[in-house]
Amino acid sequence: MLIYGKQLFLYLLSRYPKRIQSIYLAKECDKKLFSSIAKLGVKIERVDEKKAQAMAKGGNHQGFLAEILPFGLTPLSSLKRANFLVMLFGVTDMGNIGAIIRSAYAFGVDGVIVANLKDLKLEQVLRASSAAALEMPIVLAPNAHDALNELKLENFSVYAADMNGENVLDVKLDKKKLLILGSEGEGIPNRVLEKCDKKICIKTAREFDSLNVSAAAAVLFDRICNDKGKE
Repeated sequence: MLIYGKQLFLYLLSRYPKRIQSIYLAKECDKKLFSSIAKLGVKIERVDEKKAQAMAKGGNHQGFLAEILPFGLTPLSSLKRANFLVMLFGVTDMGNIGAIIRSAYAFGVDGVIVANLKDLKLEQVLRASSAAALEMPIVLAPNAHDALNELKLENFSVYAADMNGENVLDVKLDKKKLLILGSEGEGIPNRVLEKCDKKICIKTAREFDSLNVSAAAAVLFDRICNDKGKE
Protein backbone atom coordinates (compact mmCIF):
# COMPACT_ATOMS: atom_id res chain seq x y z
CA MET A 1 0.00 0.00 0.00
CA LEU A 2 1.45 3.35 -1.07
CA ILE A 3 1.03 6.42 1.14
CA TYR A 4 2.23 9.94 0.49
CA GLY A 5 2.22 13.39 2.06
CA LYS A 6 4.60 14.70 4.71
CA GLN A 7 2.25 14.70 7.72
CA LEU A 8 0.95 11.19 7.06
CA PHE A 9 4.50 9.97 6.46
CA LEU A 10 5.77 11.53 9.71
CA TYR A 11 2.84 10.07 11.66
CA LEU A 12 3.63 6.59 10.40
CA LEU A 13 7.32 7.11 11.07
CA SER A 14 6.63 7.98 14.70
CA ARG A 15 3.72 5.65 15.47
CA TYR A 16 3.98 2.72 13.04
CA PRO A 17 7.62 2.46 11.92
CA LYS A 18 7.36 -1.33 11.53
CA ARG A 19 4.67 -0.89 8.89
CA ILE A 20 7.02 0.98 6.58
CA GLN A 21 8.58 -1.29 3.95
CA SER A 22 10.28 1.17 1.61
CA ILE A 23 10.64 4.94 1.30
CA TYR A 24 10.78 7.26 -1.70
CA LEU A 25 12.10 10.79 -1.25
CA ALA A 26 11.53 13.42 -3.89
CA LYS A 27 13.15 16.26 -1.96
CA GLU A 28 15.94 16.84 0.52
CA CYS A 29 15.08 16.57 4.20
CA ASP A 30 17.02 17.78 7.21
CA LYS A 31 19.72 15.60 8.74
CA LYS A 32 17.76 14.80 11.90
CA LEU A 33 14.75 13.53 9.95
CA PHE A 34 16.90 11.58 7.51
CA SER A 35 18.70 9.97 10.43
CA SER A 36 15.35 8.81 11.84
CA ILE A 37 14.38 7.44 8.44
CA ALA A 38 17.71 5.65 7.98
CA LYS A 39 17.34 3.92 11.37
CA LEU A 40 14.36 1.99 10.00
CA GLY A 41 16.75 -0.11 7.95
CA VAL A 42 14.41 -0.19 4.93
CA LYS A 43 15.08 0.65 1.31
CA ILE A 44 15.34 4.41 0.68
CA GLU A 45 15.15 5.56 -2.93
CA ARG A 46 15.62 9.05 -4.30
CA VAL A 47 13.09 9.79 -7.05
CA ASP A 48 12.58 12.78 -9.29
CA GLU A 49 9.42 14.86 -9.32
CA LYS A 50 8.07 13.18 -12.43
CA LYS A 51 8.28 9.70 -10.92
CA ALA A 52 6.91 10.91 -7.56
CA GLN A 53 3.91 12.47 -9.31
CA ALA A 54 3.31 9.27 -11.24
CA MET A 55 3.49 7.17 -8.05
CA ALA A 56 1.10 9.51 -6.23
CA LYS A 57 -1.15 9.68 -9.33
CA GLY A 58 -1.01 13.45 -9.24
CA GLY A 59 -1.61 13.72 -5.49
CA ASN A 60 0.20 16.20 -3.25
CA HIS A 61 3.08 14.01 -2.11
CA GLN A 62 5.22 16.88 -0.69
CA GLY A 63 8.32 14.83 -1.45
CA PHE A 64 7.51 11.93 0.90
CA LEU A 65 6.16 8.56 -0.26
CA ALA A 66 6.31 5.10 1.27
CA GLU A 67 5.14 1.56 0.76
CA ILE A 68 3.54 0.27 3.95
CA LEU A 69 2.02 -2.99 5.08
CA PRO A 70 -1.69 -2.99 4.24
CA PHE A 71 -4.19 -2.76 7.08
CA GLY A 72 -7.26 -4.91 7.28
CA LEU A 73 -10.93 -4.44 7.98
CA THR A 74 -12.64 -5.53 11.19
CA PRO A 75 -15.38 -8.19 11.39
CA LEU A 76 -18.69 -6.91 12.74
CA SER A 77 -18.75 -9.66 15.36
CA SER A 78 -15.77 -8.11 17.15
CA LEU A 79 -17.69 -4.87 17.84
CA LYS A 80 -20.73 -6.36 19.52
CA ARG A 81 -19.46 -5.33 22.97
CA ALA A 82 -18.98 -1.72 21.88
CA ASN A 83 -21.14 1.13 23.20
CA PHE A 84 -21.11 3.59 20.29
CA LEU A 85 -20.95 2.56 16.64
CA VAL A 86 -21.53 4.59 13.50
CA MET A 87 -22.96 3.27 10.24
CA LEU A 88 -22.45 5.12 6.96
CA PHE A 89 -25.28 4.19 4.60
CA GLY A 90 -24.70 5.04 0.95
CA VAL A 91 -21.71 7.31 1.65
CA THR A 92 -19.39 6.58 -1.26
CA ASP A 93 -16.91 9.45 -1.30
CA MET A 94 -13.63 8.19 0.19
CA GLY A 95 -12.71 11.69 1.33
CA ASN A 96 -15.91 11.97 3.36
CA ILE A 97 -15.48 8.46 4.76
CA GLY A 98 -11.92 9.26 5.81
CA ALA A 99 -12.93 12.56 7.39
CA ILE A 100 -15.73 10.87 9.34
CA ILE A 101 -13.35 8.18 10.58
CA ARG A 102 -10.95 10.90 11.71
CA SER A 103 -13.69 12.64 13.71
CA ALA A 104 -15.00 9.33 15.04
CA TYR A 105 -11.58 8.46 16.41
CA ALA A 106 -11.07 11.93 17.89
CA PHE A 107 -14.40 11.99 19.76
CA GLY A 108 -14.42 8.41 21.04
CA VAL A 109 -16.61 6.36 18.68
CA ASP A 110 -15.84 2.64 19.04
CA GLY A 111 -16.13 1.64 15.37
CA VAL A 112 -17.32 2.72 11.93
CA ILE A 113 -19.44 0.49 9.66
CA VAL A 114 -19.44 1.34 5.96
CA ALA A 115 -22.67 -0.17 4.64
CA ASN A 116 -24.03 -0.93 1.18
CA LEU A 117 -20.63 -0.48 -0.43
CA LYS A 118 -18.82 -3.36 -2.09
CA ASP A 119 -15.29 -2.07 -1.74
CA LEU A 120 -13.27 0.51 0.17
CA LYS A 121 -10.26 2.23 -1.37
CA LEU A 122 -8.20 1.97 1.78
CA GLU A 123 -5.28 4.08 0.58
CA GLN A 124 -7.62 7.03 -0.01
CA VAL A 125 -9.43 6.49 3.29
CA LEU A 126 -6.12 6.36 5.16
CA ARG A 127 -4.98 9.66 3.66
CA ALA A 128 -8.31 11.40 4.23
CA SER A 129 -8.41 10.19 7.83
CA SER A 130 -4.87 11.44 8.53
CA ALA A 131 -4.01 7.85 9.58
CA ALA A 132 -6.91 7.57 12.04
CA ALA A 133 -8.05 4.61 9.93
CA LEU A 134 -5.15 2.67 11.45
CA GLU A 135 -6.58 3.26 14.93
CA MET A 136 -10.32 2.95 14.28
CA PRO A 137 -12.02 -0.43 13.71
CA ILE A 138 -13.67 -0.28 10.27
CA VAL A 139 -16.30 -2.76 9.12
CA LEU A 140 -17.40 -3.20 5.52
CA ALA A 141 -21.02 -4.38 5.50
CA PRO A 142 -22.30 -4.83 1.92
CA ASN A 143 -25.77 -5.63 3.30
CA ALA A 144 -26.84 -2.94 5.76
CA HIS A 145 -30.03 -4.74 6.75
CA ASP A 146 -28.18 -7.85 7.87
CA ALA A 147 -25.76 -5.72 9.89
CA LEU A 148 -28.64 -3.79 11.49
CA ASN A 149 -30.49 -6.96 12.44
CA GLU A 150 -27.31 -8.42 13.90
CA LEU A 151 -26.69 -5.35 16.06
CA LYS A 152 -30.29 -5.13 17.19
CA LEU A 153 -29.96 -8.68 18.50
CA GLU A 154 -27.04 -7.38 20.57
CA ASN A 155 -29.31 -4.72 22.13
CA PHE A 156 -28.06 -1.73 20.20
CA SER A 157 -30.53 1.15 19.98
CA VAL A 158 -30.50 2.61 16.48
CA TYR A 159 -30.60 6.36 15.86
CA ALA A 160 -30.89 7.90 12.40
CA ALA A 161 -29.47 11.32 11.56
CA ASP A 162 -32.40 13.00 9.81
CA MET A 163 -33.34 16.65 9.26
CA ASN A 164 -36.85 15.93 10.57
CA GLY A 165 -35.61 14.30 13.74
CA GLU A 166 -35.53 15.46 17.33
CA ASN A 167 -32.74 17.75 18.48
CA VAL A 168 -29.91 15.47 19.60
CA LEU A 169 -29.41 17.68 22.65
CA ASP A 170 -32.91 16.81 23.85
CA VAL A 171 -32.61 13.05 23.40
CA LYS A 172 -31.57 10.66 26.14
CA LEU A 173 -29.49 8.09 24.31
CA ASP A 174 -29.14 4.50 25.40
CA LYS A 175 -25.72 3.24 26.43
CA LYS A 176 -25.41 0.86 23.48
CA LYS A 177 -26.14 2.90 20.39
CA LEU A 178 -25.72 2.86 16.64
CA LEU A 179 -25.88 6.15 14.75
CA ILE A 180 -26.72 5.94 11.05
CA LEU A 181 -25.58 8.67 8.67
CA GLY A 182 -26.83 8.76 5.08
CA SER A 183 -25.41 10.18 1.89
CA GLU A 184 -25.81 13.89 1.21
CA GLY A 185 -27.80 13.32 -1.95
CA GLU A 186 -30.28 10.64 -0.90
CA GLY A 187 -30.06 10.54 2.88
CA ILE A 188 -31.25 7.41 4.66
CA PRO A 189 -33.92 5.45 2.73
CA ASN A 190 -37.30 4.83 4.36
CA ARG A 191 -36.74 1.08 4.58
CA VAL A 192 -33.75 1.77 6.83
CA LEU A 193 -35.47 4.54 8.80
CA GLU A 194 -38.20 2.03 9.67
CA LYS A 195 -35.63 -0.08 11.49
CA CYS A 196 -34.45 2.86 13.60
CA ASP A 197 -35.64 3.55 17.13
CA LYS A 198 -35.47 7.33 16.82
CA LYS A 199 -34.50 10.09 14.40
CA ILE A 200 -32.17 12.82 15.65
CA CYS A 201 -30.87 16.02 14.10
CA ILE A 202 -28.66 19.04 14.67
CA LYS A 203 -30.53 22.26 15.26
CA THR A 204 -28.70 25.13 13.60
CA ALA A 205 -28.85 28.82 14.42
CA ARG A 206 -29.79 29.76 10.85
CA GLU A 207 -32.06 28.20 8.24
CA PHE A 208 -29.97 26.07 5.92
CA ASP A 209 -30.54 22.97 3.82
CA SER A 210 -27.99 20.73 5.48
CA LEU A 211 -24.37 20.33 6.51
CA ASN A 212 -21.83 18.28 4.62
CA VAL A 213 -22.09 14.71 5.94
CA SER A 214 -18.59 14.78 7.44
CA ALA A 215 -19.25 18.12 9.16
CA ALA A 216 -22.59 16.88 10.50
CA ALA A 217 -20.92 13.71 11.71
CA ALA A 218 -18.32 15.65 13.70
CA VAL A 219 -21.00 17.77 15.39
CA LEU A 220 -23.10 14.73 16.27
CA PHE A 221 -20.10 12.82 17.61
CA ASP A 222 -19.18 15.74 19.84
CA ARG A 223 -22.71 16.22 21.17
CA ILE A 224 -23.25 12.51 21.76
CA CYS A 225 -19.87 11.69 23.29
CA ASN A 226 -19.61 14.77 25.47
CA ASP A 227 -23.16 14.96 26.83
CA LYS A 228 -22.81 12.32 29.51
CA GLY A 229 -25.67 13.70 31.57
CA LYS A 230 -28.36 12.29 29.28
CA GLU A 231 -26.96 8.76 28.98
